[in-house]
Amino acid sequence: MMFSLASPLALLLLPLPFLVARFMPAAQSGSGAMVVPLTIAGGLVGAGGAAIAGAGRKLLPVLLWLALVFAIAGPRLVIPSPVLPSSDRDIVLALDLSGSMERKDFELDGKPARRLDSVKRVAVDFVRGRAGDRVGLVIFSEKAFFATPMTYDVEAVARSIEEATIGISGRSTAISDGLGLALKRLEASSSASRVVILLSDGVNTSGNVEPKDAAKLARELGVRVHTIAMGIRETTDEGGNRDAVDAETLRAVAELSGGTSFRVRTTADLEAVGQSIDAMEANGNLAPPAEIYRDLWSYPAGAAFLMALILLFLSRRPV
Repeated sequence: MMFSLASPLALLLLPLPFLVARFMPAAQSGSGAMVVPLTIAGGLVGAGGAAIAGAGRKLLPVLLWLALVFAIAGPRLVIPSPVLPSSDRDIVLALDLSGSMERKDFELDGKPARRLDSVKRVAVDFVRGRAGDRVGLVIFSEKAFFATPMTYDVEAVARSIEEATIGISGRSTAISDGLGLALKRLEASSSASRVVILLSDGVNTSGNVEPKDAAKLARELGVRVHTIAMGIRETTDEGGNRDAVDAETLRAVAELSGGTSFRVRTTADLEAVGQSIDAMEANGNLAPPAEIYRDLWSYPAGAAFLMALILLFLSRRPV
């Protein structure tokens, strides 16, 4: 185990009260002190309680500030987990939950099934096989949001996929917003391999950025984007269809970012895609063990709170 600080720059706040006291002009006010004859003052000095209270009023604010800043700095124990080797790879699944995912044009176990149910089965199996990877889940329709932050807990991501509900963030399709949110999180990652797996069954109908522009950003950031175009019909098919998938745009997104595009029309296609991506993004477990953090900030924060209560008590006592 090692000790570390989540935000060590917070320690720069330590001298702030002393700098304020040094450079801020003192408040101009009349003295409220009462002149006491020396014979009476000598008797008062003998009372140790007042002296202790006075010392406490001077020392406690300093200790309180030290404890508070230390809590903000985020003390924690770093615990390497030998049972969880890290692959040094971050993967974000960006799943389309627009209204068209309710269409029952797929099959599961020989029965008609919604597109969403087929996606859930394959995505959950894929995620549960990513032990050692950091995995996150972005859900998008009219708006995009992170359903699960980046984590080594692949089981938590799998549960989020299983609980995903159509219509939770609207019913239109903001492909670029989903991809953009995934890239924003991966931009701060220091992992050697960063991947987005983007699945959609529609056309980009929401958002202010074009999917191809987001793909160019992915290329600049060094993030590969694998796209999955899911649906029976495409927008380029004769006659058109409002529920058709824009496979052409998704293919361009993958190519621009250095990823691979997949075309899915059946559950079997979807399962094959999962196996292909798993093979392309093989989990080598070559990096050091994953690190688990045990936060300790609550201890200095609790000490600061206790000292604040003591100061409040002393301020109500006459000196």
